[in-house]
Amino acid sequence: MKTIRLFDIAHGRSGDKGDTSNIGIIARKPEFYPILVETLTPETVKSWFGPICKGKVERFELPNIQALNFLLHEALGGGGTVTLKLDAQGKTMAAALLKMEIQVPDELEV
Repeated sequence: MKTIRLFDIAHGRSGDKGDTSNIGIIARKPEFYPILVETLTPETVKSWFGPICKGKVERFELPNIQALNFLLHEALGGGGTVTLKLDAQGKTMAAALLKMEIQVPDELEV
């Protein structure tokens, strides 16, 4: 196994729904999607964000577009109009998740 950054096999977008951060992670190639499904569990995503995400993390699978959507509840300090966070709408959350290091098979070409 080798270590890569999630960015090497996926790209992402993020935003907000009130106090919930919404993160979409999309496989760069269809063959990368199963790796995303196996690696990016609600538990690993919650652990990655640590104390930033105070609530639960939900994951939704979108196999038709080789993507995962995550909802991080209670992650934006109350939401865009009341939070004191610099990133009130959670626009940088996908970029933060894409920095995660993951293990992939040595033969995987990225």
